[in-house]
Amino acid sequence: MGKMSRDKGKRFERELAARLREEGYKDCRRTSQYCGQTGDASDVVGLPGIHIEAKHCERMQLYDWMAQAVHDAAASGKGNLPAVFHRKNNAGILVTMRFEDFMQIYKEYEAGERH
Repeated sequence: MGKMSRDKGKRFERELAARLREEGYKDCRRTSQYCGQTGDASDVVGLPGIHIEAKHCERMQLYDWMAQAVHDAAASGKGNLPAVFHRKNNAGILVTMRFEDFMQIYKEYEAGERH
């Protein structure tokens, strides 16, 4: 991966962390993933229960990205649900999750709405 591509990814991770902080998740921040400095392979941390894989690419490789998120989430041992936050140039941020993980979140939301 070239320097421009790495820089683009870092900018997106910072943007995503900032957007999550705007939504009230004040502890969200980009991780330092090199040299084992964080012990967490998430690209952005601070969103409770979610392992974030962040991608800013024109060509979507969602299944590869999701496989990475699933692997890294399992390796962390925290029980976080894997999710890929992605965007391409001049487009909004999308979130991709596995069906069963989405249903887990949705059922918890729905149960909370009934009370």
